[in-house]
Amino acid sequence: MSEADWAESREHIADALRAGWAILKAGGTALDAVQSTILVLEDSPHFNAGYGAALTEDGLHELDASIMDGTTLAAGAVAGVRRVRNPIRAARAVMEGGRAVLLIGDAADRFADQAGLAMVQPDYFTTQRRVEALASLKRRALDGTAAKASEAEKHGTVGAVARDAKGRLAAGTSTGGFNNKPTGRVGDSPVIGAGTYARDGVCAVSCTGQGEIFIRRVAAYDVAARMSYGGQTLEQASNTLVFETLKSHGIGAGMIVLGAEGDPLAPYNTLGMYRGWVTTAGEMTVATHHELHHLGAVA
Repeated sequence: MSEADWAESREHIADALRAGWAILKAGGTALDAVQSTILVLEDSPHFNAGYGAALTEDGLHELDASIMDGTTLAAGAVAGVRRVRNPIRAARAVMEGGRAVLLIGDAADRFADQAGLAMVQPDYFTTQRRVEALASLKRRALDGTAAKASEAEKHGTVGAVARDAKGRLAAGTSTGGFNNKPTGRVGDSPVIGAGTYARDGVCAVSCTGQGEIFIRRVAAYDVAARMSYGGQTLEQASNTLVFETLKSHGIGAGMIVLGAEGDPLAPYNTLGMYRGWVTTAGEMTVATHHELHHLGAVA
């Protein structure tokens, strides 16, 4: 990517943080802050969620998202949706509907439509960058170099975790999956406990990486379990998952985590990971690689 693209990516992350912070500063809930933050990222072409999402092996978009309330442990998720503009809104609607935790495919799209959410034609999500990434991965599959593909070519996810003024935690995750994925494949992002988890007094977690491994390791919940049952700190638990457990499978992995007191961490074992946070004092930081960009107090 060009430096201009990197700069715009960081600005979109900052925009997302501002959206979430505005809700928290006004006394809103962690759940609303998470949703608002992810909405900005879903509408940006720089991230693999919503507009600009990955394409399946058949050139389709199948989007996944989930959201969880750490206070009540209520959760909602959708998988394989193709027409709802913002999958995180659909996940929230499923949660509030109370009849299911996870809806899939056409049924999830119909549910979103009936809930009055914005719907689009599937090609709305397509960007030239994802078309080129799909073509590249198909070429790599033919010449046997798929393992050498960059993390950016393969996959990506957006997520948010938040703690509000009342100490309530929430987490959400949204993704297009990985480029050239099998049609019908579902990763960890819409699976509560694998890609997303929140519990008041413990932590909120959103994950990114090869979803199959996160599902098998129940990665997001494992962070909470290590803290609750193993007595580990947030840093110990998340670092163990990213740098030991998940790395042992030979995959790129990362997560954003927030503790009961609002302490943010974003461990990753790759060259970089889009990330950002606002501290309890209102100071904002964004980053794509190791260098941190401190943007000062949020306006």
